[in-house]
Amino acid sequence: MNYKTKRHIAALLAVPALLFTAACGSDGDSDGEQAGAVAEVDGKVGEKPEISSPKDGKPSGKTVVETVSEGSGTAIKSSDFVRLDWTVEKWGDDKELGGTWQAASAGGAAPRQQSVEQIGKPSQQLPEKVLDAVKGKKPGSRVLVQGTAGDLIGQSLNPSSGLTQKDVLIWVLDVAGAATVDPKAEAKGEQAASEAGLPEVDAPSQKAATITIPKGAKAPKGLEEQVLIKGDGKKVEAGQGLVAQYTGVKWEDGKKFDSSWDHGGATAFQIGTGSVVAGWDKGLVGKNVGDRVLLVIPPSLGYGASPSSELAKNTLVFVVDILGVV
Repeated sequence: MNYKTKRHIAALLAVPALLFTAACGSDGDSDGEQAGAVAEVDGKVGEKPEISSPKDGKPSGKTVVETVSEGSGTAIKSSDFVRLDWTVEKWGDDKELGGTWQAASAGGAAPRQQSVEQIGKPSQQLPEKVLDAVKGKKPGSRVLVQGTAGDLIGQSLNPSSGLTQKDVLIWVLDVAGAATVDPKAEAKGEQAASEAGLPEVDAPSQKAATITIPKGAKAPKGLEEQVLIKGDGKKVEAGQGLVAQYTGVKWEDGKKFDSSWDHGGATAFQIGTGSVVAGWDKGLVGKNVGDRVLLVIPPSLGYGASPSSELAKNTLVFVVDILGVV
Protein backbone atom coordinates (compact mmCIF):
# COMPACT_ATOMS: atom_id res chain seq x y z
CA MET A 1 0.00 0.00 0.00
CA ASN A 2 1.43 3.31 -1.10
CA TYR A 3 0.86 5.77 1.75
CA LYS A 4 1.16 8.71 -0.62
CA THR A 5 -1.72 7.58 -2.80
CA LYS A 6 -3.98 5.59 -0.46
CA ARG A 7 -5.84 6.54 2.68
CA HIS A 8 -3.77 5.74 5.75
CA ILE A 9 -6.70 4.37 7.70
CA ALA A 10 -7.29 1.80 4.97
CA ALA A 11 -3.65 0.82 4.90
CA LEU A 12 -3.91 -2.00 7.41
CA LEU A 13 -7.10 -3.52 6.07
CA ALA A 14 -6.77 -7.27 5.74
CA VAL A 15 -7.38 -7.50 2.01
CA PRO A 16 -7.55 -10.99 0.49
CA ALA A 17 -6.25 -9.54 -2.78
CA LEU A 18 -5.84 -12.70 -4.81
CA LEU A 19 -7.57 -11.50 -7.94
CA PHE A 20 -6.72 -7.86 -8.49
CA THR A 21 -3.63 -5.97 -9.57
CA ALA A 22 -4.85 -2.45 -8.87
CA ALA A 23 -8.14 -0.58 -9.01
CA CYS A 24 -11.05 -2.90 -9.67
CA GLY A 25 -12.20 -1.72 -13.06
CA SER A 26 -14.20 -3.92 -15.40
CA ASP A 27 -14.61 -4.38 -19.13
CA GLY A 28 -17.33 -5.85 -21.27
CA ASP A 29 -21.10 -5.67 -21.20
CA SER A 30 -23.45 -7.10 -18.63
CA ASP A 31 -27.17 -7.24 -19.28
CA GLY A 32 -28.12 -10.03 -16.87
CA GLU A 33 -29.42 -12.21 -19.74
CA GLN A 34 -28.99 -15.90 -18.96
CA ALA A 35 -27.79 -17.95 -21.91
CA GLY A 36 -26.66 -20.98 -19.89
CA ALA A 37 -26.47 -22.55 -16.46
CA VAL A 38 -26.17 -20.65 -13.19
CA ALA A 39 -24.49 -21.93 -10.03
CA GLU A 40 -26.63 -23.16 -7.15
CA VAL A 41 -26.29 -21.70 -3.65
CA ASP A 42 -27.31 -23.48 -0.46
CA GLY A 43 -27.20 -22.42 3.18
CA LYS A 44 -28.66 -19.73 5.41
CA VAL A 45 -27.87 -16.05 5.16
CA GLY A 46 -25.26 -15.27 7.81
CA GLU A 47 -23.55 -18.63 7.35
CA LYS A 48 -20.95 -19.56 4.75
CA PRO A 49 -22.77 -20.49 1.54
CA GLU A 50 -22.27 -23.75 -0.33
CA ILE A 51 -21.77 -23.12 -4.04
CA SER A 52 -22.18 -25.87 -6.62
CA SER A 53 -21.75 -25.66 -10.38
CA PRO A 54 -24.11 -27.88 -12.42
CA LYS A 55 -21.88 -30.64 -13.79
CA ASP A 56 -23.99 -31.18 -16.91
CA GLY A 57 -24.47 -27.52 -17.72
CA LYS A 58 -22.44 -24.93 -19.57
CA PRO A 59 -22.18 -21.63 -17.62
CA SER A 60 -24.03 -18.63 -18.88
CA GLY A 61 -21.92 -16.46 -21.15
CA LYS A 62 -23.56 -13.36 -19.73
CA THR A 63 -23.10 -11.84 -16.31
CA VAL A 64 -25.96 -12.93 -14.08
CA VAL A 65 -27.20 -11.27 -10.88
CA GLU A 66 -29.72 -13.18 -8.78
CA THR A 67 -31.28 -12.54 -5.38
CA VAL A 68 -30.89 -15.89 -3.65
CA SER A 69 -32.67 -14.71 -0.50
CA GLU A 70 -34.36 -11.36 0.02
CA GLY A 71 -33.89 -9.37 3.20
CA SER A 72 -36.09 -6.64 4.64
CA GLY A 73 -36.01 -2.91 5.20
CA THR A 74 -34.99 -0.05 2.96
CA ALA A 75 -33.41 -0.89 -0.38
CA ILE A 76 -29.74 0.06 -0.74
CA LYS A 77 -29.17 3.24 -2.71
CA SER A 78 -26.24 4.73 -4.59
CA SER A 79 -23.59 6.07 -2.16
CA ASP A 80 -24.98 4.02 0.79
CA PHE A 81 -22.48 2.33 3.07
CA VAL A 82 -22.73 -1.46 3.36
CA ARG A 83 -21.17 -4.23 5.45
CA LEU A 84 -20.81 -7.50 3.58
CA ASP A 85 -19.81 -11.11 3.86
CA TRP A 86 -18.73 -12.66 0.59
CA THR A 87 -16.99 -15.56 -1.08
CA VAL A 88 -15.83 -16.20 -4.64
CA GLU A 89 -15.17 -19.44 -6.51
CA LYS A 90 -14.32 -20.46 -10.05
CA TRP A 91 -16.95 -22.40 -11.99
CA GLY A 92 -16.28 -26.11 -11.67
CA ASP A 93 -13.79 -25.68 -8.81
CA ASP A 94 -14.84 -25.86 -5.15
CA LYS A 95 -11.76 -23.94 -4.01
CA GLU A 96 -12.47 -20.55 -2.41
CA LEU A 97 -10.48 -17.79 -4.10
CA GLY A 98 -11.21 -15.15 -1.49
CA GLY A 99 -13.76 -14.05 1.05
CA THR A 100 -14.66 -13.09 4.59
CA TRP A 101 -15.77 -16.39 6.06
CA GLN A 102 -12.57 -17.14 7.97
CA ALA A 103 -12.99 -18.28 11.57
CA ALA A 104 -13.29 -15.45 14.07
CA SER A 105 -10.12 -14.65 15.98
CA ALA A 106 -9.47 -15.38 19.66
CA GLY A 107 -11.43 -18.62 19.59
CA GLY A 108 -14.57 -16.89 18.39
CA ALA A 109 -14.49 -14.14 21.03
CA ALA A 110 -14.11 -11.36 18.45
CA PRO A 111 -16.37 -10.63 15.46
CA ARG A 112 -15.24 -11.84 12.05
CA GLN A 113 -13.66 -9.38 9.65
CA GLN A 114 -16.10 -8.27 6.95
CA SER A 115 -15.95 -5.84 4.04
CA VAL A 116 -17.26 -2.32 4.62
CA GLU A 117 -17.81 -0.45 1.38
CA GLN A 118 -19.56 2.55 -0.12
CA ILE A 119 -21.70 1.92 -3.18
CA GLY A 120 -20.28 3.78 -6.16
CA LYS A 121 -16.79 4.11 -4.70
CA PRO A 122 -13.76 1.95 -5.64
CA SER A 123 -13.26 -1.11 -3.45
CA GLN A 124 -9.99 -2.83 -2.60
CA GLN A 125 -11.77 -6.17 -2.26
CA LEU A 126 -14.64 -6.34 -4.73
CA PRO A 127 -14.91 -5.52 -8.44
CA GLU A 128 -17.17 -2.61 -9.27
CA LYS A 129 -19.83 -4.76 -10.95
CA VAL A 130 -19.92 -7.17 -8.03
CA LEU A 131 -20.32 -4.42 -5.43
CA ASP A 132 -22.95 -2.66 -7.56
CA ALA A 133 -25.01 -5.86 -7.55
CA VAL A 134 -26.22 -5.16 -4.00
CA LYS A 135 -27.66 -1.78 -5.01
CA GLY A 136 -31.43 -1.99 -4.84
CA LYS A 137 -31.28 -5.01 -2.53
CA LYS A 138 -32.35 -4.98 1.11
CA PRO A 139 -30.23 -5.62 4.21
CA GLY A 140 -30.23 -9.31 5.00
CA SER A 141 -30.25 -10.30 1.33
CA ARG A 142 -28.02 -12.92 -0.26
CA VAL A 143 -26.97 -12.10 -3.82
CA LEU A 144 -25.25 -14.23 -6.47
CA VAL A 145 -23.11 -12.63 -9.16
CA GLN A 146 -21.78 -14.90 -11.92
CA GLY A 147 -19.74 -13.84 -14.92
CA THR A 148 -16.42 -14.12 -16.68
CA ALA A 149 -13.31 -12.68 -15.09
CA GLY A 150 -12.97 -10.49 -18.17
CA ASP A 151 -16.36 -8.92 -17.63
CA LEU A 152 -16.29 -8.63 -13.85
CA ILE A 153 -12.61 -7.81 -13.23
CA GLY A 154 -11.32 -6.77 -16.64
CA GLN A 155 -7.75 -5.50 -16.98
CA SER A 156 -7.31 -5.51 -13.20
CA LEU A 157 -7.20 -9.32 -13.18
CA ASN A 158 -4.03 -10.38 -11.38
CA PRO A 159 -1.89 -12.56 -13.71
CA SER A 160 -0.53 -14.49 -10.72
CA SER A 161 -4.06 -15.59 -9.77
CA GLY A 162 -3.91 -18.33 -12.42
CA LEU A 163 -7.22 -17.16 -13.89
CA THR A 164 -7.94 -16.20 -17.47
CA GLN A 165 -10.34 -13.59 -18.79
CA LYS A 166 -12.68 -16.39 -19.92
CA ASP A 167 -12.88 -18.17 -16.57
CA VAL A 168 -16.33 -17.93 -14.99
CA LEU A 169 -16.38 -16.64 -11.40
CA ILE A 170 -19.16 -16.95 -8.85
CA TRP A 171 -19.54 -14.40 -6.06
CA VAL A 172 -22.05 -14.80 -3.26
CA LEU A 173 -22.61 -11.74 -1.06
CA ASP A 174 -24.57 -11.43 2.19
CA VAL A 175 -25.63 -7.89 3.08
CA ALA A 176 -25.04 -7.78 6.83
CA GLY A 177 -25.92 -4.10 7.16
CA ALA A 178 -26.48 -0.84 5.29
CA ALA A 179 -26.73 2.84 6.18
CA THR A 180 -27.30 6.16 4.46
CA VAL A 181 -24.88 8.83 5.74
CA ASP A 182 -24.25 12.26 4.25
CA PRO A 183 -20.58 12.26 3.19
CA LYS A 184 -20.33 15.91 4.27
CA ALA A 185 -21.78 15.31 7.74
CA GLU A 186 -19.81 16.25 10.86
CA ALA A 187 -20.21 16.15 14.63
CA LYS A 188 -22.44 18.92 15.99
CA GLY A 189 -22.39 20.59 19.37
CA GLU A 190 -20.15 22.59 21.67
CA GLN A 191 -16.60 21.28 21.64
CA ALA A 192 -14.82 20.83 24.97
CA ALA A 193 -11.32 22.16 25.51
CA SER A 194 -8.58 19.56 25.32
CA GLU A 195 -7.37 18.16 28.60
CA ALA A 196 -3.98 19.21 29.96
CA GLY A 197 -1.12 17.72 27.95
CA LEU A 198 -3.28 16.79 24.96
CA PRO A 199 -3.22 18.55 21.57
CA GLU A 200 -5.58 21.45 20.93
CA VAL A 201 -8.15 21.01 18.19
CA ASP A 202 -9.72 23.60 15.90
CA ALA A 203 -12.28 21.91 13.65
CA PRO A 204 -13.78 24.36 11.14
CA SER A 205 -16.92 23.17 9.35
CA GLN A 206 -16.33 21.15 6.16
CA LYS A 207 -12.55 21.27 6.50
CA ALA A 208 -9.77 19.18 7.96
CA ALA A 209 -9.18 19.89 11.64
CA THR A 210 -6.16 21.86 12.77
CA ILE A 211 -4.39 19.94 15.53
CA THR A 212 -1.75 21.72 17.60
CA ILE A 213 0.75 19.61 19.54
CA PRO A 214 1.71 20.97 23.01
CA LYS A 215 5.04 22.76 22.61
CA GLY A 216 7.95 20.82 24.06
CA ALA A 217 5.73 18.00 25.35
CA LYS A 218 6.84 14.39 25.07
CA ALA A 219 4.52 11.97 23.34
CA PRO A 220 2.54 9.80 25.77
CA LYS A 221 3.58 6.15 25.91
CA GLY A 222 0.04 4.82 26.04
CA LEU A 223 -3.23 5.49 24.26
CA GLU A 224 -4.84 8.80 25.21
CA GLU A 225 -8.42 9.64 24.31
CA GLN A 226 -10.97 12.35 24.97
CA VAL A 227 -14.53 12.91 23.75
CA LEU A 228 -14.59 16.55 22.59
CA ILE A 229 -18.24 16.58 21.48
CA LYS A 230 -20.67 14.18 23.11
CA GLY A 231 -23.15 12.60 20.72
CA ASP A 232 -26.43 10.96 21.61
CA GLY A 233 -26.54 8.24 18.96
CA LYS A 234 -26.06 4.47 19.12
CA LYS A 235 -23.10 3.01 20.94
CA VAL A 236 -20.40 1.69 18.59
CA GLU A 237 -19.98 -2.07 18.85
CA ALA A 238 -17.09 -4.26 17.72
CA GLY A 239 -17.79 -5.76 14.31
CA GLN A 240 -19.87 -2.86 13.05
CA GLY A 241 -18.95 -0.69 10.13
CA LEU A 242 -18.15 2.81 11.38
CA VAL A 243 -18.70 5.86 9.15
CA ALA A 244 -16.50 8.79 10.10
CA GLN A 245 -14.71 12.01 9.25
CA TYR A 246 -11.13 12.14 10.47
CA THR A 247 -7.93 14.15 10.42
CA GLY A 248 -4.54 12.76 11.43
CA VAL A 249 -1.25 14.49 12.26
CA LYS A 250 2.13 13.31 13.54
CA TRP A 251 2.97 14.23 17.12
CA GLU A 252 6.64 14.72 16.24
CA ASP A 253 6.13 17.63 13.84
CA GLY A 254 2.40 18.36 13.92
CA LYS A 255 2.11 17.84 10.17
CA LYS A 256 -1.12 16.46 8.73
CA PHE A 257 -0.65 13.16 6.91
CA ASP A 258 -4.26 12.40 6.05
CA SER A 259 -7.87 13.57 6.33
CA SER A 260 -11.18 12.28 5.03
CA TRP A 261 -11.93 15.86 3.99
CA ASP A 262 -9.11 15.56 1.46
CA HIS A 263 -10.83 12.53 -0.13
CA GLY A 264 -14.37 13.78 -0.61
CA GLY A 265 -15.74 13.31 2.88
CA ALA A 266 -16.88 10.47 5.12
CA THR A 267 -15.21 7.11 4.93
CA ALA A 268 -16.12 3.75 6.48
CA PHE A 269 -14.26 0.81 7.95
CA GLN A 270 -14.97 -2.12 10.24
CA ILE A 271 -14.13 -1.46 13.87
CA GLY A 272 -13.03 -3.80 16.63
CA THR A 273 -11.80 -6.62 14.39
CA GLY A 274 -8.19 -5.68 13.68
CA SER A 275 -9.16 -4.25 10.30
CA VAL A 276 -7.62 -0.88 11.21
CA VAL A 277 -4.89 0.24 13.60
CA ALA A 278 -5.31 -1.00 17.17
CA GLY A 279 -5.58 2.55 18.54
CA TRP A 280 -8.80 3.04 16.58
CA ASP A 281 -10.23 -0.28 17.73
CA LYS A 282 -9.41 0.48 21.38
CA GLY A 283 -10.40 4.13 21.26
CA LEU A 284 -13.63 4.08 19.23
CA VAL A 285 -15.47 0.92 20.28
CA GLY A 286 -17.92 1.97 22.99
CA LYS A 287 -18.18 5.58 21.83
CA ASN A 288 -21.44 6.98 20.46
CA VAL A 289 -22.61 8.11 17.06
CA GLY A 290 -22.28 11.89 17.08
CA ASP A 291 -19.11 11.90 19.19
CA ARG A 292 -16.01 13.83 18.21
CA VAL A 293 -13.06 11.92 19.63
CA LEU A 294 -9.44 12.97 20.09
CA LEU A 295 -7.01 10.04 19.98
CA VAL A 296 -3.26 10.03 20.67
CA ILE A 297 -1.88 6.69 19.49
CA PRO A 298 1.64 5.41 20.26
CA PRO A 299 3.51 3.50 17.52
CA SER A 300 2.75 0.15 19.17
CA LEU A 301 -0.97 0.78 18.60
CA GLY A 302 -0.48 2.55 15.28
CA TYR A 303 1.69 1.53 12.36
CA GLY A 304 4.56 0.15 14.46
CA ALA A 305 3.50 -3.35 13.47
CA SER A 306 4.15 -2.44 9.84
CA PRO A 307 7.89 -1.57 9.65
CA SER A 308 7.68 -0.59 6.00
CA SER A 309 5.22 2.17 6.81
CA GLU A 310 6.61 5.69 6.80
CA LEU A 311 4.57 6.21 9.99
CA ALA A 312 5.91 3.16 11.82
CA LYS A 313 7.84 5.22 14.39
CA ASN A 314 5.36 8.05 14.79
CA THR A 315 2.87 8.81 17.53
CA LEU A 316 -0.34 9.62 15.70
CA VAL A 317 -2.97 12.17 16.69
CA PHE A 318 -6.46 11.84 15.24
CA VAL A 319 -9.68 13.78 15.51
CA VAL A 320 -12.58 11.49 14.56
CA ASP A 321 -16.23 12.44 14.05
CA ILE A 322 -18.42 9.33 14.36
CA LEU A 323 -21.26 9.80 11.87
CA GLY A 324 -22.96 6.43 11.78
CA VAL A 325 -22.71 2.66 12.06
CA VAL A 326 -23.46 -0.06 9.52
